[in-house]
Amino acid sequence: MKLMIGSLVLSMPTIWIIAVIVFAVVEGMTAGLVTIWFALGALAALLASLFGAPLWLQLVWFFVISIATLIATRPLARKYMNSKTEATNADMYVGKECVVIETIDNIRGTGAVKVAGKVWTARTEEDVIVPEGTKAEALRIEGVKLIVKPVSEVQNGEA
Repeated sequence: MKLMIGSLVLSMPTIWIIAVIVFAVVEGMTAGLVTIWFALGALAALLASLFGAPLWLQLVWFFVISIATLIATRPLARKYMNSKTEATNADMYVGKECVVIETIDNIRGTGAVKVAGKVWTARTEEDVIVPEGTKAEALRIEGVKLIVKPVSEVQNGEA
């Protein structure tokens, strides 16, 4: 079967070769697996067309192989791609003791702590007001805010 695009006549093998190349180029330009399944489906359809399969069978091969490879490999791709979160310099503050230098009030959206010589905007896990001068422990980072808990609460919780 041939396809006419304007005055250009393309055979189905040529169309499938173009599809494989386009999908492979798009795949090469992305960081994750995005179109590799369609490239494999187009390759299967190319092979079917070379053996003289009708167009409907080529399309079936394209969709079946694309879907099958997607189902088979997507869980593995998710597991191994982006599976490791890299620690940042900011993570070194988690678990450290800090001093409240501006009263922390989640409702008013105020508060700051100093930890390891750096000043951070701070909030508490619970809506408690933590006065200036209180020692606290950095629990985690959410965006640009350090989530803290007063040291007395931490010690009481561990006892």
